[in-house]
Amino acid sequence: MIHTEKTEKMPLPGVYTAKKKNGTIYYRSSVTHQQKHISLGSYPDSETANAAYLEARFLLTHSEIFFDPGYHPQTLSFEKYVILMNFRDNHYYFKNPIYAYAKYFLYFLSQEEILKFDTDDLFYYASHKIMKRGGHLFLADYGMQVSLLSRYGIRPYAVEGRDYRFINNDPHDLRYENIELLIPYHGIRAIIRPSKVQYKTMIHIRSNYVVGIYDSLIQAAIAYNKAVDILKKNGFERHFLQNYVENLSASQYATIYTETAISETIHNLKPDT
Repeated sequence: MIHTEKTEKMPLPGVYTAKKKNGTIYYRSSVTHQQKHISLGSYPDSETANAAYLEARFLLTHSEIFFDPGYHPQTLSFEKYVILMNFRDNHYYFKNPIYAYAKYFLYFLSQEEILKFDTDDLFYYASHKIMKRGGHLFLADYGMQVSLLSRYGIRPYAVEGRDYRFINNDPHDLRYENIELLIPYHGIRAIIRPSKVQYKTMIHIRSNYVVGIYDSLIQAAIAYNKAVDILKKNGFERHFLQNYVENLSASQYATIYTETAISETIHNLKPDT
């Protein structure tokens, strides 16, 4: 009787088998670089999983190959390509498709749709996935879906061109310097900072004077009116336009008016100074 010895096929580098709940076998691929173990995804056969591993190894170990947003990976997903190249070049591993430069970073919604952000927001977007639905950008924050534009003080249902604008006309450029809030009140401009928007109230007499900086747009509008009242009381006869603030009762307006602090410079201004 002739005995045949069954030999097991050696696993390909970077490939691991796994089972679905129904018992079907599939193949996972991963790579280790700079002591970081990185999953490359799931594949239907070991050869494809190994090809993903080999492509990842090649990219991670050839620093002379520059990051190219137009690159089409052979086996890896484009998202994974971005993640690997950023890790190789910038030494930070992010689960989101981000590539960082010195003064800004890119977030790839897809290979065709790329968002640009300030570096101040790098670690925030590294841990918050951006989603797009109905042409609007959302992200999960504290268990809720919130509009990405709310981080800039832009209210839900705000209309581009009426309530805000992109200074360079590029809606994908979300750097703070490129977003301007179009405020329907006199003497106010927005100061947009990471995760916070404040409102600077100014009034022009012979030059611009700062009335104050406020956390609320309504308070900033009322502060302008209060500054006008102070200047008139001090003897200024100039006609100042005042802000009409909607959706406030007389008592609510009076409370905010009373509690709002005004710069001492405004209090001390006289017509002959």
